[in-house]
Amino acid sequence: MSEQSIAAIGVRQQQVAGRLQVLYCVVLACLLAAPLAGAYPLFVLKVLCFALFACAFNLLIGYTGLLSFGHAAFFGGAGYAAGHAMKVWGVTPEIGLILGTATGALIGYVVGSLAIRRQGIYLSMITLALAQMLFFICLQAPFTGGEDGLQGIPRGKLFGLMSLSNDMTLYYVALAIIVAAFALIVRTVHSPFGQILKAIKENEPRTISLGYDVDRFKLMAFVLSAALSGLAGSIKALVLGFETLTDVHWSMSGMVILMTLLGGLGTITGPIVGAFVVVALENKLGELGSYLGTATGIEWFNGLGESVSMVTGIIFIVCVLTFRKGIVGSLGRRPG
Repeated sequence: MSEQSIAAIGVRQQQVAGRLQVLYCVVLACLLAAPLAGAYPLFVLKVLCFALFACAFNLLIGYTGLLSFGHAAFFGGAGYAAGHAMKVWGVTPEIGLILGTATGALIGYVVGSLAIRRQGIYLSMITLALAQMLFFICLQAPFTGGEDGLQGIPRGKLFGLMSLSNDMTLYYVALAIIVAAFALIVRTVHSPFGQILKAIKENEPRTISLGYDVDRFKLMAFVLSAALSGLAGSIKALVLGFETLTDVHWSMSGMVILMTLLGGLGTITGPIVGAFVVVALENKLGELGSYLGTATGIEWFNGLGESVSMVTGIIFIVCVLTFRKGIVGSLGRRPG
C-alpha cells in the first residue's frame, strides 16, 4: 500500500470521527431538550436503558464475536439486586446502582468463565441454560416477589441529599449516568483492548499466534458487557419502580438480539436505533393504531396494539432481506 493510500485512509478516518462527534453532540442536545419539548421523561429513559443494554450486548457479539442467549440474566438479575437493596436495605440510589452493576458483573464472570470453554452454538446454549437457571431462582426466591415481581422500589435521595421523586430530576441524573456509560463503550471500542477484541472476532487463531491470552480477553469482554447490562437493568428498576420476571426471561435476551441486529451489528449507534424502534413499537403502536382506526374508519387498526410481536417480526424480516447490515450498518455503507 502506497503512502498516498495510507494518508487518504487516515484523512477518511478523521472525517468519519469528526462526523460522529457532531452526531453525538446533536443527539445529546436533543436528549437534554426532550423533556422541555414535551417528551415523557420516563419513556425516554426506558428507551435509553434498553439502548444501553443493546450497546452492552453489541460489545460482546458485534466486536468480540460471542453470541450470548442469556443476557437477560445480567439485565434482570442486576435489576432485582438493585431494587432489593434500595427497597429492603434502604440504601441510597447510587449505592443501589453500584450493587446492581456489581451483581451483573459477578453473574457475567460466572457465566463467562463457563461459556468461553466452548465456541459457537455451544457457548450460546451454555449462556441460555445458565440464564434459565437464574430465571427459576427469581421465580422461586421469596425476596424477588415471585410472579408478582418486586414492587414499590423507592427512588430515594441521591447521596442522601437530592431527592429523585421529581421525574425531571431523575431524568437528568439517569441521563448523565447513561451518557457516561455510552462514552465508556465508545472509548473501549477504540482502545487497544477493543482492537484485540476485534482481532479475536476476525481471526482467533492468528490472535493466539500473536501471543494474546484469548480466553482472558473473552472473559474481560463478558464481564464488561454484563456489568453495563446490569447498570441498564438497575437504572430501569429505579426509573420504573418495579422489577418483574420479564427482565430475566429468555424472551428479553431475544429482544436485545433483535434490537442489535435491527440497528446494525458491530456499529456504535446501531443498537441505539434498534432499541428506539422496538421500544417505540411496544409503547406507541397501540396509540398509532387507534389514531389510524379513527381517521380511516377501518376497525382492524384499532387492534394493532395487540399485534406488536407480529409487526416487529415483519419489520425484522424486511430489515434482514433489504438491510443485511442493519439500519445504521446499511446506511453507513452507502456509496459516497
